[in-house]
Amino acid sequence: MLHEGPRFFGRRRGKSLRVAGRTLVETLLPRLAIDEPGPGESLDPRTLFAAPTKALWLEVGFGGGEHLAWQAAAHPEVGLIGGEVFLNGIASLLGHIDRQGIENVRIFAEDIRRLLPALPEACLERAFVLFPDPWPKKRHAERRFIGGDNLDQLSRLMTDGAELRIATDDEVYKAWAQSQMAARADFENVTVDPLVKNEDWPATRYEAKAREQGRQPIFLRYLRRPRSVEIQNR
Repeated sequence: MLHEGPRFFGRRRGKSLRVAGRTLVETLLPRLAIDEPGPGESLDPRTLFAAPTKALWLEVGFGGGEHLAWQAAAHPEVGLIGGEVFLNGIASLLGHIDRQGIENVRIFAEDIRRLLPALPEACLERAFVLFPDPWPKKRHAERRFIGGDNLDQLSRLMTDGAELRIATDDEVYKAWAQSQMAARADFENVTVDPLVKNEDWPATRYEAKAREQGRQPIFLRYLRRPRSVEIQNR
């Protein structure tokens, strides 16, 4: 039974999974899944991976898993944690992992906000929040991931100089994300051109869909400021 925690809004399932997807969920997911920590429990992320890792990266809401799988394959020395509640997206990522023989991904198949408090300070060197649900209605603004307590947690978890990447194609979320990040003293905006992304930033199905429908995504990059500088500026 899940302990009380952040309330999740959104879908957990879509169309019925195909046989291959169901099989992966039943056989591969248990090997890669991160159990939900109990109240007050801490988790050493180094224990999650069979092989030693040089860094830890996190993707919040990995969707179909294309980006996460690409990063894992391109950086086998990095341990990647992906959080996603949508079962069909989890099955999609498992398919990428299975086909490519990826070993350095672990999955939190629940609201990532339930995992973050259990992770140690300054353990992440990169975090991704790509095409999150924009919750465009004003009354739903508090559900947007970028902001408030969620950024506080990411700030706590990210090492000095760690990179946060944010992408969205929604006009409301574009303004929201940039406004929220601009108000943070603990993050430095290093975006050069929001319409251009780094070469090591592969497209997702959500980016492709946005472009097909005539929406222009933006790609934002921020670095966690050194804690010593942050303290001096308070």
